[in-house]
Amino acid sequence: MNPLKIVFMGTSDFAVPALRALAGASYPILSVVTQPDRPAGRGLELKASPVKQEALALSLPVFQPEKIKAPESVEFLRNLRPDVMVVAAYGQILPKAVLEIPRVACLNIHGSLLPKWRGAAPIHYALMNGDGETGVTIMYMNEKMDEGDILLMEKTAVGPLETTGQLHERLAQMGAQALVKALELLSDGKAGRTPQDGSQATYAPSLKREQCKIRWDRRAGQVVNQIRGLSPWPCAETQWGGKQLRVFQAEAVSGAGATPGQVPLAGQVPPPGQVLSIEKEGITVAALDGRVLMKEVQPPGKRRMSAYDFTLGHPDFKTGEQLK
Repeated sequence: MNPLKIVFMGTSDFAVPALRALAGASYPILSVVTQPDRPAGRGLELKASPVKQEALALSLPVFQPEKIKAPESVEFLRNLRPDVMVVAAYGQILPKAVLEIPRVACLNIHGSLLPKWRGAAPIHYALMNGDGETGVTIMYMNEKMDEGDILLMEKTAVGPLETTGQLHERLAQMGAQALVKALELLSDGKAGRTPQDGSQATYAPSLKREQCKIRWDRRAGQVVNQIRGLSPWPCAETQWGGKQLRVFQAEAVSGAGATPGQVPLAGQVPPPGQVLSIEKEGITVAALDGRVLMKEVQPPGKRRMSAYDFTLGHPDFKTGEQLK
């Protein structure tokens, strides 16, 4: 049997391992579709997407429509006559006219165990929610957001201190391996379809700026989940003395925190957000029911650094400081 002819659609880093895996498995890639080059950096020079950079390195043809739903874009894809279209973190919603183009299937790589965490930011929400397990889903695409039938699913445990950046890398690799397995099943006529149970669906919409503000009045575990779920982007942040402090790494540590509704007096339970100690291990901050050890931070205009190094360069940051 001739190998399936592929059109690959992706833009971000998450999609790169999948494209590399397809090329490594010798699938004919008719075209790589990605977002147009965008201004980036201080000089706002046009920059190619990670997927375009990988496609060029693999000597693959690249198509960069401003709008995938434009008639000329649809016609271009239709003329390629692909067997399968593979979509991974592309960044545009595919219209019905595009979904109907491939002869065999239009597949999507999604970074969660669907129907959990449908939407744009599944990895962030899984960690912010404190999930102990996640994975990747290869699904047949339809016109609805992440609601297509499941072809296959791969699961993985989540490390207790794993960040979104770390999990993103693992799931990108898992997605690439799962994609190759899914294409083998399609080629052999053994690919099944399992409808999603919509009653079990949860959602991961695009993140908003207000979600970055650390809520110290929550349990220590919830605070840590917020920090690692937003690390390294868009990053959790807190305020000290009217200045922003971004927090990339933290963990919950033993010790009493604040009691709900209590007005702390000298020697009593500290209020949420109060800096309790500064040590080489980091900065300990009171939460609602425990303590959070901030380990890696970034002050305005500076690089990321250990929390202890931050305090060495900011002697005005002291025990008793109230973070907001």
